[in-house]
Amino acid sequence: MTTSTTAVQGDDLVPGHGDLSYGVSHYDLDLTYRHVGNHLTGIATLEVVVHAPTSVLTLDLYALRVSEVRVDGVRSPRWQHRRGRVSVRFDEVLPVGRQLSLVIRYAGTPRMVPGPDGEVGWEELSDGVLVAAQPYGAPSWYPCNDRPSDKATYRISVRASSAYVVVANGTLTERTSRASTTTWVYELPQPMASYLATVQIGRYVTTPVPGTDPDMVPVAVIHPPGHRAGVAQAFGRQAEMLSAYSSIFGPYPFAGYTVVVTDDPLEIPVEAQTLSTFGSNYLRTDWNAERLIAHELAHQWFGNSLTAARWRDIWLHEGFACYAEWLWSEWRWSHGSGGSPATTHAVAHWNRLRRLPQDLVLADPDARTMFDDRVYKRGALFLHTIRITVGDSAFFEMLRSWVADHANGSVTTEDFIAHAADRLGSRLPELADAWLYEAELPDLPVSRRPVPEEDSG
Repeated sequence: MTTSTTAVQGDDLVPGHGDLSYGVSHYDLDLTYRHVGNHLTGIATLEVVVHAPTSVLTLDLYALRVSEVRVDGVRSPRWQHRRGRVSVRFDEVLPVGRQLSLVIRYAGTPRMVPGPDGEVGWEELSDGVLVAAQPYGAPSWYPCNDRPSDKATYRISVRASSAYVVVANGTLTERTSRASTTTWVYELPQPMASYLATVQIGRYVTTPVPGTDPDMVPVAVIHPPGHRAGVAQAFGRQAEMLSAYSSIFGPYPFAGYTVVVTDDPLEIPVEAQTLSTFGSNYLRTDWNAERLIAHELAHQWFGNSLTAARWRDIWLHEGFACYAEWLWSEWRWSHGSGGSPATTHAVAHWNRLRRLPQDLVLADPDARTMFDDRVYKRGALFLHTIRITVGDSAFFEMLRSWVADHANGSVTTEDFIAHAADRLGSRLPELADAWLYEAELPDLPVSRRPVPEEDSG
């Protein structure tokens, strides 16, 4: 029997994060944020289950200072916090299945976490905060087992100035004001990967999305007061998008969906579980803005409910969300409100990809290329190829069963191939080999659907 005395590497593409020797079933985060000085104080309670015999549990926490660690209510004398990792050592070997409660007290000025994809995590805005943690920024604000395969339920409590609105994952269950501060409590009963946890703080108001009725999943946009008109235009079809995706993929997987629009411009929008964040520069009505609104919503199914167990399988998020953009365009086209069939987008992007270097293997990117646009587009093209090969009825039935069978779970490329092959037949592995494991771009099969002349963008 091998016993771990150091962290067992969590993921090859994000080294130095995560520990496979244990998992977290629940996070309870009690936070106090002071805007002056960007100061955060936290008490994190983690319910832990041991997965492999070990005498040390290692958590990820960047820059912030730990003052105390307790194990099952008892103050631990054997912990250290070095180089972004908190190691808690035990006198005994913890057996598989052992359950523990860890309480970590910490404080300081949050800083974004550097890495090969740039700095990510807790970001101070001109007047507020956002957290965009994909793929390694979660330790910028709370101690966690930072690997995508470790999903847990969450309770997030944030105390901040009453001048600000606080938004986090899940449902707002409590809001209490005292003197000049307000405490906001959010709870998420569905398990979530650490990088998807978020806190958004700003001087915001709430606009219900047009077209949402009492029987639908509640959808809202939270934004600075001066952006009401832009929000109404840019997100005017958000409820219709949710209805379309629910009919295509299956029921929306969470209790509600919130979009946060910051006053600051953002380079890209970012999804988190139950919410997405857009900069004010996306309050537009052109296709490039609309497709990203559709893309981030689709991640609630592909990325948040179904989460890749390994970062090398990121195409299971981005390829599916990119294809969802094309499906939204096709939905509009089929309902006579603009848009184009998915085939129009597929042909345009296949032509673009064939002019780019043929050196990316979709199911095995490295840290430098896992968010390469070719991952997004080639993943979408693979899905479109399956659809053209087997027909709409079989394809969409397979897609809905994929979502239903793996809801709130962790998935791999091998899981998808097995699922699709079981429902679509023996041709699937052959297609998968060409699209997922070979660098050369395969031919796109001829579609039986009409292709309009206009460019998909």
